[in-house]
Amino acid sequence: MDKIKLNIVAISHSVTQSHNYAVILGEDEGNRRLPIVIGGFEAQAIAVAVENMNPNRPLTHDLFKNTISEFGIKVLEVIINDLSEGIFYAQLVCEQDGNVAVIDSRTSDAIAMAVRFNAPIYTFEFVMEAAGVQVENEAQVADSPKKGRKKQGGDGLADLSLDELEQMLEKVLLAEDYEKAAKIRDEINKRKS
Repeated sequence: MDKIKLNIVAISHSVTQSHNYAVILGEDEGNRRLPIVIGGFEAQAIAVAVENMNPNRPLTHDLFKNTISEFGIKVLEVIINDLSEGIFYAQLVCEQDGNVAVIDSRTSDAIAMAVRFNAPIYTFEFVMEAAGVQVENEAQVADSPKKGRKKQGGDGLADLSLDELEQMLEKVLLAEDYEKAAKIRDEINKRKS
């Protein structure tokens, strides 16, 4: 089966399930999107890596990456290899000393590891046919994870000065509130660009 390369397009609040998020993966060469509903902690784990944030202490996925890297193991690719009863399945394809191993994984964890290892994410046509969404107008979807995050109205960040935002960013990183940190970092980057 031919693999379809995917990129993270956005992380946003899930429209279908409250208190959850959706990571939106887009075809590398196409205009279909694959929305995958994930929990808040999983979204945070992906967002922290996508945003290049450096938490004070390693998160679980960082610990796992550091541990397997210490033993010379690399994540070569992630494959979202199945969809059954609304649940996505994924695999980490790893390599150590020329030996390749395929490890079963929750899809959200696999994506979090792919970002940390800068590994490509793939799926198959039957998964895209079953759960993919055709995007008619490219403007419907943001073109980067930073821009793709759904903005929450009334967060008050636009009213703060750049100094206040940077101070707030330090506080929320210390409190390990990475979701809020991502929003603050987006606002800071928007002003600096």
